[in-house]
Amino acid sequence: MGTVRANEGFWPRRVAVLSVHTSPLAQPGTGDAGGLNVYVLKTAERLAEHGVEVEIFTRATSSADAPVVEAAPGVLVRNIVAGPFEGMDKAELPTQLCAFTSGVLREQALHPVGHYDVLHSHYWLSGQVGWLVRDRWRVPLVHTAHTLAAVKNLSIADGDSPEPASREISEKQIVAEADRLVANTSLEARHLIELYGASPERIDVVAPGADLRTYTPGDRIAARARLGIAPHEQVVAFVGRIQPLKAPDVLVRAVAELAARGAAPIRVLIVGGPSGTGLARPQALEELATSLGVAAQMTFLPPMPPQQLVNVYRAADVVAVPSYSESFGLVAIEAQACGTPVLAADVGGLGTAVSDGITGVLVDGHRTTDWADALQKMLSEPERLAKMGDRGHRHAARFSWRQTADGLLSSYAKARAGDVVPMAVGGW
Repeated sequence: MGTVRANEGFWPRRVAVLSVHTSPLAQPGTGDAGGLNVYVLKTAERLAEHGVEVEIFTRATSSADAPVVEAAPGVLVRNIVAGPFEGMDKAELPTQLCAFTSGVLREQALHPVGHYDVLHSHYWLSGQVGWLVRDRWRVPLVHTAHTLAAVKNLSIADGDSPEPASREISEKQIVAEADRLVANTSLEARHLIELYGASPERIDVVAPGADLRTYTPGDRIAARARLGIAPHEQVVAFVGRIQPLKAPDVLVRAVAELAARGAAPIRVLIVGGPSGTGLARPQALEELATSLGVAAQMTFLPPMPPQQLVNVYRAADVVAVPSYSESFGLVAIEAQACGTPVLAADVGGLGTAVSDGITGVLVDGHRTTDWADALQKMLSEPERLAKMGDRGHRHAARFSWRQTADGLLSSYAKARAGDVVPMAVGGW
């Protein structure tokens, strides 16, 4: 194996991004769309602002999808036909990786050699494609896992399914093959090293960000009026996909526990749609609220674009993130950017996204009594909540998409420099 010599001052002209299983144009909170979608689109936009052309390859999910869509100036989304447009579960997508890879390679064939300078894959499905494409294009592969099977399987929600062994095997292959690995947090970097045998010198820790232009503090009363919420109500919000992994049921049970204790009613906003194993019983959360006698306190809202979602964050006294696993937790940063404290499970990257006792509260585990106690204490101390909100806004300012893009550019330069990067046959 040879190595590519240092490439001082490298600045990519064009980056190819792979996002197989979900399009950056999809509305987060629907289907499999979530934080990964936001990450891919927002980092692409910021890279483009740096003068880097970005082309995102994703799987077409509708016959109405145009082959190429300009998502933003300098950012193209290429919809690759691979398998049926609709009705394909994420678990079935590995059967279409060959077709997707073929579509990506055919696009490159239309351009001269060296059209792309760097290849960046997101999630393990994309990493499998990137592994092959990297060798064909002779450009370095940077990979971001976003979630890891071995980590998710350490903490599985009741009623959820473990990640298959085939995924973990695939992730280990990608870790071994990628030229650089981008981890969201130092904890994720440690997981890559300890659970997947990654070389520490190949890992770059680059924190995700938030759209600090949109998510800002605002008039709480006005935000509540837009949502039809009374000014005096105590409001707790959950934003995310409705599935066991995200654990909205933990919040519903905690609110029911407080009702049983005789606490004042709490208005709960649930913003999102069913996803993953939650699709098997899309009404399960509503049924749970009814069985616990708190259905009247629940307001279910569909997924929203940022311009509307900001009203939810501003309207809430607390935003709850009770997930069983989170590589980072974009919702927590978005909420804090709006000046709203966060109550979150102490898992994964949430320990980085939330400063415990300062910008919010982290709960160890998912016991109903623990969550009820933490929520009751937060809501009973409005002055402390206000201080947390102010500190949260300052804390969130550290996590901008521009900073994330800067970190990615640094990782791309290291991949291109190749101090420890194996050279593909024939060199880059």
